Amino acid sequence: MIEIIVFAPLLAAIVAGLGNRGLGNTVAKVVTTGALFLSCALSWPIFLGFLGGTAEPGVVPVLHWVQSGSLSFDWSLRVDTLTAIMLVVITSVSALVHLYSWGYMDEDPDQPRFFAYLSLFTFAMLMLVTANNLVQMFFGWEGVGLASYLLIGFWFRKPTANAAAIKAFVVNRVGDLGFMLGIFGLFLVFGTVSIPEILVAAPTAAGSSITFLGMRLSTLDILCFLLFIGAMGKSAQLGLHVWLPDAMEGPTPVSALIHAATMVTAGVFMVCRLSPLFELAPVASTIVTIIGAATCLFAATVGTTQWDIKRVIAYSTCSQLGYMFFAAGVGAYGAAMFHLFTHAFFKALLFLGAGSVIHAMHHEQDMRYYGNLRKEIPITFWAMMAGTLAITGVGILDVFGFAGFYSKDAILEAAYASGSEAGRTAFWLGAFAALLTSFYSWRLMFLTFWGRPRWALSEHIQHAVHHGHDDPDEANPPRQENSDMGEPHHVPSPDKGDGTAGYHPHESPWVMLIPLLILSVGAVFAGFVFHHQFIDSAAFWNGSIAYDEHLIHAMHDVPLWVKLTATIVMLVGLFIAWLGYLRDTSIPGKFADQLGPIYRFVYNKWYFDELYRLIFIRPAFWFGRQFWHAVDVGFIDRFGPNGVAELVDKGAYAAKRLQSGYLYSYALIMLLGLVAATSWFMVR
Repeated sequence: MIEIIVFAPLLAAIVAGLGNRGLGNTVAKVVTTGALFLSCALSWPIFLGFLGGTAEPGVVPVLHWVQSGSLSFDWSLRVDTLTAIMLVVITSVSALVHLYSWGYMDEDPDQPRFFAYLSLFTFAMLMLVTANNLVQMFFGWEGVGLASYLLIGFWFRKPTANAAAIKAFVVNRVGDLGFMLGIFGLFLVFGTVSIPEILVAAPTAAGSSITFLGMRLSTLDILCFLLFIGAMGKSAQLGLHVWLPDAMEGPTPVSALIHAATMVTAGVFMVCRLSPLFELAPVASTIVTIIGAATCLFAATVGTTQWDIKRVIAYSTCSQLGYMFFAAGVGAYGAAMFHLFTHAFFKALLFLGAGSVIHAMHHEQDMRYYGNLRKEIPITFWAMMAGTLAITGVGILDVFGFAGFYSKDAILEAAYASGSEAGRTAFWLGAFAALLTSFYSWRLMFLTFWGRPRWALSEHIQHAVHHGHDDPDEANPPRQENSDMGEPHHVPSPDKGDGTAGYHPHESPWVMLIPLLILSVGAVFAGFVFHHQFIDSAAFWNGSIAYDEHLIHAMHDVPLWVKLTATIVMLVGLFIAWLGYLRDTSIPGKFADQLGPIYRFVYNKWYFDELYRLIFIRPAFWFGRQFWHAVDVGFIDRFGPNGVAELVDKGAYAAKRLQSGYLYSYALIMLLGLVAATSWFMVR
């Protein structure tokens, strides 16, 4: 069964990719979507088996892979509770994204290629989560990196999409260097890349030290830190996060797949898979906590200022990943995986809902040109309402709550209950980030679905409709970035009958709405149904992660105000958003003007891109130009191909001068040669 789950998407990707347009759009979509629904249907019984305690962990061998000296490992598929959770998350979201893409990508001429990339992406992620050794995990790790490059840059005629794809690829290679060094170090210390063998032998390395960069450091701390660098790149943590917002240049279904269930969760999964190792590395775990909390706050602040609906949700993803990491850092790996699980439902729902809004608005993504859409696209509205209630953590203690209510509260309680200074810091930063999450989430809802309709004002929509463009590449007007309120400056009123606003928003087709409705069920009930197993049941995890029962008991014993903190800040964020974007829309602009440099600092994403451009990109280009002129052109070309070509040309010219074309000249040369040869033999 596990072999079908993993390899069905690969076979579908091969069929759709090689068949391409010759196969036809419909066949390619049926093959790839059918394979994903098959994998999904087979994944849920495995998960429910572990949930009910009837399934046992196991390893299914595929083939013997490498035997080189002391390095030996097989290609095999590991199935345990942790794997089962990831299987249902990956296959469920991917299957729904495939189905959703039938409608969203309906007018794209390269649909077989798109669906082949989606299936390839899913296969790579499944290889990662079923890995029983680090090399196989790295194979899947790089596979999702490749597939994300192909999907982000799918619209390759769009320069910004190409730049975003390259940026994602390069930034992730930086993180992957740390991951590779961590794998090399683990093999050096333990003599194996088998994950179970490393985890069993880990206590023997506790307290030992290793030389790294000329310093003597704790062996497990430095190895776990190197592994975490890989996780930082893949899961977009502060410092290596810069690729994530730009990944929005890909089609919206790609954003849902990358951000909800696959690529960005790989780092969290890896840390939880190796959690017994991190438990023995307190310094590395503290770093994980601090970086996670800082990312959580950073991304939440930036999300409050963005106007692009997809970028708001992208920074939300970055922030939620920070929650997962600082939960893992304080030892609450079950809470981290629970938030990963619930986040997959409501974040996929929000991205696909945003795609439905964009589809309705003819590829307009600026929320300042939305307004009052709840009456035009009611199903999309209610779906996104469910996602918003889930991500903001709406619920009543000990009664009922949406998905994020249970998982986010568990993380904050674990951070507080950890008792460490880093944990308490993470608690307060996480609480403030929860307030900001509520604010930017409701800000998105109010700007999109409430207020007066501003969609008649969008030059993007008018340009697209009047010129018949359906491809977002062909309709990309400049944006006004000086508006700090919910509406753009100096724009006309909606259509008064003069014919200037002929476009009207429309609901998406059912093939796009059905995935929204299914994900809405997960966003509403996933937390309520599964929170006991994920948080309180050591038997459910069955040794697949490090489970600290003392921390779990401490979480339940935290003061009442700690348990109510997430709800209180959620209400505060909701009130601020209502006040500024419904009650008095002049407040945000005045507030931004008063903040001045602080607002610009946050709006420009803390100037990370500008800083990296100054420190890394410009020097790299300068060195590249110098080496090009001095080495490539000045030395290699001069003495290599150009020099040889010049030598041949001059030799040919000299030889040509000897060719007179007269018979007597050739006869004279032959006679002189004969005389010279005869004379040489006579002298000899």
